Amino acid sequence: MSNPSSPSESRKAKAARRAGEFPPAPEPLAIPVFDSHTHLDLTVQEGGSFTSFAPEAGDPVQALIDAAAKAGVDRLVQVGVDVDSSRWGADAAEKYGSVLAAVALHPNEAPRLSDLDEALREIEALAARPRVRGIGETGMDTFRTGDEGRVAQEESFRAHIAIAKRHGKALIIHDREAHDDVLRILDSEGAPDTVVLHCFSGDAVFAAECVRRGFYLSFAGTVTFANAANLREAAALTPPEQMMVETDAPYLTPVPYRGRPNASYLIPITVRALAAARGVEVDELCATISATGERVFGSW
Repeated sequence: MSNPSSPSESRKAKAARRAGEFPPAPEPLAIPVFDSHTHLDLTVQEGGSFTSFAPEAGDPVQALIDAAAKAGVDRLVQVGVDVDSSRWGADAAEKYGSVLAAVALHPNEAPRLSDLDEALREIEALAARPRVRGIGETGMDTFRTGDEGRVAQEESFRAHIAIAKRHGKALIIHDREAHDDVLRILDSEGAPDTVVLHCFSGDAVFAAECVRRGFYLSFAGTVTFANAANLREAAALTPPEQMMVETDAPYLTPVPYRGRPNASYLIPITVRALAAARGVEVDELCATISATGERVFGSW
């Protein structure tokens, strides 16, 4: 059997093989930050080979946490998308000291459920656990959910807003092509004290509306994409104390590794892109983002 990395391997075959591999680790950050939104469970399930940084990982979740810490990403927020992943995240937060959890039904999940009310009751029960610090990701998504599912999606979003208020937890919002609806619903329900726009995807105008309301904008690897000038403009006008950084791992891997699996240890690439967009020193931005994490989610 030939060596898969031998010179005879075609460029196409090599690209396909590498697509499932984690990228090399970037230069570590001098001032640690946190990953405000990751999916450790999905990263383990879908992220491909761990051999690049954990060739003999007995516990792949711990391997991801350790790799992040070496890169200067010392805290993580594990985010649920359904009842099972929310329960997994709540348990993980109790097992791993550098992990906090957020629990919710993803907006695309709500229309698929036969008993939305029962699922929401389970999310509320998880929300009461002390290391669950966020209710999310919830929100609106008109990209994947059509008109037929919009009523259930909005009902679920409004219920999550109420849960966040009752438990005093941060509300973490998934907003895909639904900016106006998200603001409409938050304004009509009354936003919780702490609102995070996960993987911020709007332009400068939308960013200004969110900043004016006191929301936090969390930027993902998409800010590094060549076609994302609008995100860099939004980042430039966001006050640093209202800014966070995330991976949404295993998705949204920053350039130059777009298309390969993402993980929290790649946060330094996105932080440096944000610092460049704002014209500030990386260490200064890291210190501010780190303090914001403690303010939004509490101590780890």
